[in-house]
Amino acid sequence: MGRRYDPDRRQRIIDAAIRVVGAKGIAGLSHRSVAAEADVPLGSTTYHFETLDDLLVAALRQANAGFAPVPEAVCGAELAAELARLLGEFLTADRGRAELEYELYLAALRRPALRPVAAAWAESVTAALADRVDPATARAVVAVLDGISLQVLLTDTPYDERHACEVLTRVLARP
Repeated sequence: MGRRYDPDRRQRIIDAAIRVVGAKGIAGLSHRSVAAEADVPLGSTTYHFETLDDLLVAALRQANAGFAPVPEAVCGAELAAELARLLGEFLTADRGRAELEYELYLAALRRPALRPVAAAWAESVTAALADRVDPATARAVVAVLDGISLQVLLTDTPYDERHACEVLTRVLARP
């Protein structure tokens, strides 16, 4: 029997890996669990992703691509308010998705192959802010966004947009 043409198989495997991590955490991720979730032969997962780290890199890249871009036209207090609004959307629109993305992001602590992809997210947000603030301030904003996100996700504290806006306004204030 000939090989079945399946151009979307790689993407289905990535999507399945994201679902597996969302349901079972990274500890529940295996080629076998992803193959079952994607309804593909086990060999397909190892053909497209030799290692689990390769699969996690693809999943993290996909998660990074879904992050809302920083609006171009705003700056100062308006930028703080817009960033606080976007962060609120990220954390409250689909909490499970936010938790999943942070789990993938934080997996870079133990999986060096993920570090460049995790760093790329911070660099992309920093670069998006580059036209409006200096590089040090842009990095500080990214750190604040990460810190607020982690506090909300880890403590089950409700997201407080007004507080986030206040903190971001202070960070964005020119000395």
